[in-house]
Amino acid sequence: MYYCDNYTLAVAFCVVTMLCWGSWGNTQKLAGKTWRYELFYWDYVIGVLLFAIVSGLTAGSCGANSEWGFIANLKTASLANLGSAFLGGIVFNAANILLAAAISIAGMSVAFPVGIGLALVLGVVYNYYLNQKGDPVLLFGGVAIIVVAILCNAFAYRLKVSGGGKSAKLAKGIALSVVCGVLMAFFFGLVARTMDDNFAAAAPAAGKMTPYSAFFIFALGIFVSNFVFNAIAMRHPVAGDPITEREYFKGGFPIHLVGVLGGLIWGLGNGINLVAAGKAGPAISYGLGQGATLVSALWGILVWKEFRGAPKAAKKLNFAMFVLFLAGLALIIKAGN
Repeated sequence: MYYCDNYTLAVAFCVVTMLCWGSWGNTQKLAGKTWRYELFYWDYVIGVLLFAIVSGLTAGSCGANSEWGFIANLKTASLANLGSAFLGGIVFNAANILLAAAISIAGMSVAFPVGIGLALVLGVVYNYYLNQKGDPVLLFGGVAIIVVAILCNAFAYRLKVSGGGKSAKLAKGIALSVVCGVLMAFFFGLVARTMDDNFAAAAPAAGKMTPYSAFFIFALGIFVSNFVFNAIAMRHPVAGDPITEREYFKGGFPIHLVGVLGGLIWGLGNGINLVAAGKAGPAISYGLGQGATLVSALWGILVWKEFRGAPKAAKKLNFAMFVLFLAGLALIIKAGN
C-alpha cells in the first residue's frame, strides 16, 4: 500500500485535492448546457466509485505487506468502522446534491465559497476535536479569516443579484449552500476516524481501515444513497419540471462521460486527501482540501463570467475574498509545522 510519509508531501497532496475538489464543478457547468444536474449527478457518482475501486486495487494493494492490502483490509475491518465510512458517504451525498443544486441556480463562484467555505470552518473544528494535530491558535486563526472571506463573497453575490432584481434566486442559492455546508462538514471525520495512520506497523490496528478501503466503503455509501437522494431531487427539483430516470438513458455517451470525468476528478482529490490525513492530521488535510472554495470561485469568476455586469463594489468584495482565503490557508498550513 502506498502512503504519505512526510508533512511537505502531505501538504502537496492537499493542494492537489484543492485543485480537484475546486474543479469538478466545471464538468457540471459543461454538461448543464444540455443536461439537467440531476442526470449529470448519476454519472458523477459512478465516477467516484470507479476511482475508489481502481485506486484500491492498485495503490492500495502494492507492497510486500499483504495485511495492509485493500482486499485483506476490507475483510478485517470492524463493523463499526465499515458503518462509519458508509455513513460518511451518505452524509456527503446529501450535502453534495445540495451543492450541485446550488451550482445550477447560483453558479460556482457562490455555491462553493458559501457552502464549502462553511464546511471548511465547521469541518476543521469537528476534525480537530476528533484528532488534535496542529497548532490550535494558527489553525483556528486561519479559520476565522476564512469566515470573513465567506461573508465577503455572500455580500458580493447579494449586490450582484440585487442589481438584477432576483432576490428569490439569492435566497434559494445561499440557503442551499448553507445547508450543504453544515452537512459537508461532518463526512470527512466519519471516514478519517476509521483509519489507522500508523503505516510503519506490521499490520493495521484491530478493526481499523486503510485510506483505500475506507474510501471504497465511503464511495459505496454515496452510490447506494444516491438511489434515494437523487430520486427525490428529480421528482422535487429546485428549478424546472420533475423528471424521471428514463431521461438518463436518453443521453449520449459523450454527455455521460463528462459526468464520470467529474466523479473521477473529485475521487482523485478525496483519495489523496485521505492518504495525506495520516501525516498532516484530519483537521489540516480537510481544511486545506476545502481550499477548493478559492479554486472554484476563480473558475466561476474568470472563466464562466458569473459576476459579469456586477457592481464594482461586488468585484472589490470578491478580490478581498481571494486575499483573505489565501491568508487563512497559509495559517492552516503553518499550523501543521
